[in-house]
Amino acid sequence: MKKIVLILALFIVSIEAKEIYATFTVHATKSANLAFSSSGIVDKVLVDIATEVKKGDTLAKLQNDDLKASLAITNSALKYAKKDYSRRQKVKSIIDEAEFDKYASKYADARAQQSYKQAILDKSILKAPFDGVIYAKDVEIGDAVSGAMIRTVFKIQTMHERKLVLEFDQKYWSDVKIGDKFNYKVDGSDVLQEGLISKIYPVIDSQKRKIQAEVKAKDFIVGLFGDGTIITTEKK
Repeated sequence: MKKIVLILALFIVSIEAKEIYATFTVHATKSANLAFSSSGIVDKVLVDIATEVKKGDTLAKLQNDDLKASLAITNSALKYAKKDYSRRQKVKSIIDEAEFDKYASKYADARAQQSYKQAILDKSILKAPFDGVIYAKDVEIGDAVSGAMIRTVFKIQTMHERKLVLEFDQKYWSDVKIGDKFNYKVDGSDVLQEGLISKIYPVIDSQKRKIQAEVKAKDFIVGLFGDGTIITTEKK
């Protein structure tokens, strides 16, 4: 009986909690530098710093009356090319194949031109790539922009979603796991917060000898600093 108890004891797994100190900086979950990819003169600026926007909202426009006119001409050509092609389709069985191909080619070219002109016009309109808030602006009506020398005119970040980018000593590389708890305080606040490790970076900073990880959070100001403790478990 004693041998059986001893054997069972050898299979018991003890769980020891570890507390690992970590510092962090608050980042937006998503952020982007926005720029025009075409050249022109800024005609309209529709947002400012702190403006909340939805994905697809127009932020600014270049002067594009010439592009609109060019697209209108292309749309008209496409309209009549489509009519000609539709007529030939109805009598395809009784007309020369080469003649039918000529109208099919003309219609295909008209569609391609329409797509091309629309794409050029779209590049003169800068839109929000996702829901968020504008946090930097460097453009005014009348500014000249160049597609050859792209410069950032707006910076956008998610409105509420944040991530804490943690740093902790490399010696704990095998201890910290996704799902471990992180108890922390943001600089300037005495409120103890709790989150979960959602991502561990697969590389060690060779200069600092630190590992980075992420914890999801909400509504903190981007750039805030803080520290806390990762509560992890180690199997022995």
